[in-house]
Amino acid sequence: MIHVVLFEPEIPPNTGNVMRLCANTGARLSLIHPLGFKLDDKKLRRAGMDYREWADVKEYQSFDEFVETEKPTNIYAFSRFAKNNYAEVSYQDGDALVFGPETRGLPAELMETIVEENRVLIPMQEGSRSLNLSNSAAVAVYEAWRQQGFNWD
Repeated sequence: MIHVVLFEPEIPPNTGNVMRLCANTGARLSLIHPLGFKLDDKKLRRAGMDYREWADVKEYQSFDEFVETEKPTNIYAFSRFAKNNYAEVSYQDGDALVFGPETRGLPAELMETIVEENRVLIPMQEGSRSLNLSNSAAVAVYEAWRQQGFNWD
């Protein structure tokens, strides 16, 4: 099983879409506070539809609490400023795929705690600014799941 970690997500529909992604792939969704919305937000429910009951969602007050509690195998921080291609990573069961807030990405302080080879990017056309958070999570989760033969242990 892969951990999808949303660090301080801001936009309810994105989190709802990631919740739906996790429910359909068997990944666990970890939300790092503060959240930019309440989990009962109408926009979150609409995007996540009725998948909330099937999604494995955990909340943590800090990234450190997540790491201490879940003890991920590896932590991969997704950033447009990274140099390593996400598709060249060999994902393992228990890995954490970490995504930052929609408007600012992962903070430098958190990025510095991740070894450089685990800071990864999803390639885009030159001059492109960013991908949508839920689209990025989907690209990463499906690559990790594909590498596991579409079967989590």
